[in-house]
Amino acid sequence: MGPNTVEALRGISFKVMPGEFISIMGPSGCGKSTLLNLLGCLDRPSSGHYFLGGDDVSRMEDDLLSMVRGARLGFIFQSYNLIQQLSVVENIEVPLYYRDEPEEKSRARAIKLAHLVGLGDRIDHKPFELSGGQQQRVAIARALVNDPLVILADEPTGNLDSKSGREILEVFKDLHHQGKTLILVTHDSNVAQLADRAIRLKDGNIESDVRK
Repeated sequence: MGPNTVEALRGISFKVMPGEFISIMGPSGCGKSTLLNLLGCLDRPSSGHYFLGGDDVSRMEDDLLSMVRGARLGFIFQSYNLIQQLSVVENIEVPLYYRDEPEEKSRARAIKLAHLVGLGDRIDHKPFELSGGQQQRVAIARALVNDPLVILADEPTGNLDSKSGREILEVFKDLHHQGKTLILVTHDSNVAQLADRAIRLKDGNIESDVRK
């Protein structure tokens, strides 16, 4: 708060098509986190518009925006953000608690996703009983549980060793082949190489936007 305005992003404009796998890269302070927060409906743009699934979410009331965020977006964080007191399957179910889904249906979907990410034999384990790579798999399954339009990931391999990182990248490759729309903020060139489109930011602008 003060007399000076800081422009984190400066007139950025781009379109994401269904099924695209996009990496967003750039040096620290270039606007990556701000852009991800805007795409995730966690922040609002001070000007301009953001259309998600055909709706302009940049001017929505908070309650409606929260509903849209929960229904259309899946989040994967570097630090996993799992609830330590809950089991694997319960952590995956968390987004469904806010949709009044029948318990039996929610549990069946969570178990299916646990198997999808290779944790079918760990559904009753707590996060502290899992490796970092396994915890990130739980986070991926949780991001998928609402069948979102877009999956947003912030440095998803940043806290993992090289072996676990490669395993998580294979999961992302599988999701892409299934037609999921993925947007990943990353410093990891291996992650960026998986994407079929690379957006590089510099000083709040798009420096390059390259499709393979």
